[in-house]
Amino acid sequence: MPPAEKPIARVAVPSPLYRLFDYRVPVHIDAATLQPGVRVLVPFGRQRVVGVVTGRVAETDVAADKLKTILEILDEQPVFDAHLFALVEWTAEYYHHPIGDAFATALPVLLRKPVANKRSVQQYWSLTAAGRRLDPNDLVRAPRQAAIIAQLRHHAEGVPRQDLGVSLKVLNTLRDKGWISERLTAEPVQPITVKSPEQKLRLNADQQQAIDTITASLDCFNACLLEGVTGSGKTEVYLQLIETVIAQQRQVLVLVPEIGLTPQLVSRFEKRLAAPLAILHSGLSDRQRLDNWQRAQSGEARVVIGTRSAVFTPLTDAGLIIVDEEHDISLKQQEGFRYSARDLAVWRAHKLNIPIILGSATPSLDSLHNVARQRYRLLHLPERAGRASMPKLHLLDIRHQPMQDMLSEPLLKQMQSHLDRGGQVLVFLNRRGYAPVLLCHDCGWHADCNRCDARMTYHQKHRQLRCHHCGQQRPVTPHCPDCGSGELIAIGQGTERMEQTLSVRFPEHTVLRIDRDTTRRKGSLQTALQDATSGRAQILVGTQILAKGHHFPAVTLVAIVDADQGLFGADFRSSERMAQLIVQVAGRAGRGEQAGEVIIQTHQPDHPLLRQLVEQDYQAFTKMALQERSDAQLPPYSHLALLRAEATQADAPMAFLEQAQQWAADLQTGIQLWGPLPAPMERRAGRYRAQLMLQSSQRRELHQLLNELIPQFESSKLARKVRWSIDVDPQDML
Repeated sequence: MPPAEKPIARVAVPSPLYRLFDYRVPVHIDAATLQPGVRVLVPFGRQRVVGVVTGRVAETDVAADKLKTILEILDEQPVFDAHLFALVEWTAEYYHHPIGDAFATALPVLLRKPVANKRSVQQYWSLTAAGRRLDPNDLVRAPRQAAIIAQLRHHAEGVPRQDLGVSLKVLNTLRDKGWISERLTAEPVQPITVKSPEQKLRLNADQQQAIDTITASLDCFNACLLEGVTGSGKTEVYLQLIETVIAQQRQVLVLVPEIGLTPQLVSRFEKRLAAPLAILHSGLSDRQRLDNWQRAQSGEARVVIGTRSAVFTPLTDAGLIIVDEEHDISLKQQEGFRYSARDLAVWRAHKLNIPIILGSATPSLDSLHNVARQRYRLLHLPERAGRASMPKLHLLDIRHQPMQDMLSEPLLKQMQSHLDRGGQVLVFLNRRGYAPVLLCHDCGWHADCNRCDARMTYHQKHRQLRCHHCGQQRPVTPHCPDCGSGELIAIGQGTERMEQTLSVRFPEHTVLRIDRDTTRRKGSLQTALQDATSGRAQILVGTQILAKGHHFPAVTLVAIVDADQGLFGADFRSSERMAQLIVQVAGRAGRGEQAGEVIIQTHQPDHPLLRQLVEQDYQAFTKMALQERSDAQLPPYSHLALLRAEATQADAPMAFLEQAQQWAADLQTGIQLWGPLPAPMERRAGRYRAQLMLQSSQRRELHQLLNELIPQFESSKLARKVRWSIDVDPQDML
């Protein structure tokens, strides 16, 4: 093609296509302003979409009559700086995801729309010199004006308009008299009300050594795995390191796996750090998220705390990255752009040449393997902070035991004993709802989801059947739909039923249930955690929401009522997940001055995983698990990618994956191909699912094969009949 008359901009457009698109630069636009990272509004098909400029070229393969023109430049400066731009490009390449969709995912929702990248502002009013000289007694005939003057005398920095409680007409009248003035300013980052910051806690020798080690390398990349038993004071280590970094006028990025961990962590940080914080998670409005993203970008926010997507937050002068609960599967995006926030955080720290801390009481086998290969440095906190001691773990064999709704009599007696001594009891059951099965006693019918290969869970409070996989809901009918019998019985136990059982058994004690059903409304989780921490509720019942990082100082007994639930999973990581969950839940006990106890009910008292955790510890389990992984050549000793496909037609996913398997086999790469097979839950949300696993001892060979396969997928007629995706380093095989 001949050179174009005007420079051509190459744009990443949000689409499922693995390519960039060329657009003509309008005559009235200076091409030099189209720097990489600038957003532009472009025509795409019949739509107008926001894309990101990746560069400029002098020539294009697109015919001149088909070359479309940029409609508008949306930014004066790139929204992606050079570092963040490189991060998104690398992430899209590593996870084999369309580049345009990767850039869109990395942006706040509002910046994916054609809106200006400007900070939201707030109107502040303050007294002028004339207003300060004014005597309010002179305004007795104008009481509202007098009240405003009096209020502003106490706030030299000004008061937001909404806090003044009067109409704009009153304010304009005072302004016209020269007594008050207005200014527009960016909204405050976060209400920081640090009147008397909490003092630093006294450190033990292991905490001090961890801080000294990391502080010595604040000016270079250093990946540290901070393995600390539950209650060992990892957060205090974070805080003291953050204070050091802030004193150097640098920023800190803190990643947590779930929103549930954010309120307590933010509260702790606000009490200790006299510095602006920016919070980023899905519980905020789009406007709040954009404002906080921009505060981080400008450097105004010195500490950024966020969930998975916060890994893409721009920072002006990063000094430290912290990933709390680094083992948590929630740090890996499970749909769409399937990236690992933990692994991207390590990449960012390496490129920024700053240290990163990966903290956990139960580190992932992947991270421990990196320690063994000397990629990470291990810092160990083997003891609980202060005077707290580790709880004692007991296996309770419930075979042949009389049970009351999954609670054995020995467990109930221990609960009563702890309650009588003023302790708090936490009952853990990782199954919400009233009962997992609703069954007809006469004909055997049970309530199945008509969109998934799964049974619907009975929720008694709302008289509903709910599918916990696709979200479908329907009311419970009084009669069996097959035989008309009214003998419908709930089989099994969920947290809702457990709450009911405990309320009847212990009527003199308050029972508090904390699960996804009770914490849906905004602020409800924070309220529940406050009730739990304050001791208002003596018995806590919940799912894994209660297991992650929360501090309940009054809990002296933790009861795991169904430890067998995760012992025989289909995923090779099932034992690792189960061990982590048991240790994390057990860690809620004995964090205060009273000793803690953990009772694990099981029908498998001789299971090696349970015995090892009780008789030894998590470290012993990881040594055995890593050896098993090595013998089987499973990750982290090999590398995996899952090619997933789903469709509304039952045979389409398997047909596409069989073609993909043949293409991969023809390339003769030495990559092991497993499948294709239907997914363990083949039908979900009305779509049939299948998967093909690719395994290699060499990461480079695996990526090379995927690079060669993707163009064939894009041209395949079978691929157009399915929704396919690639999951590199999958964390969930189901």
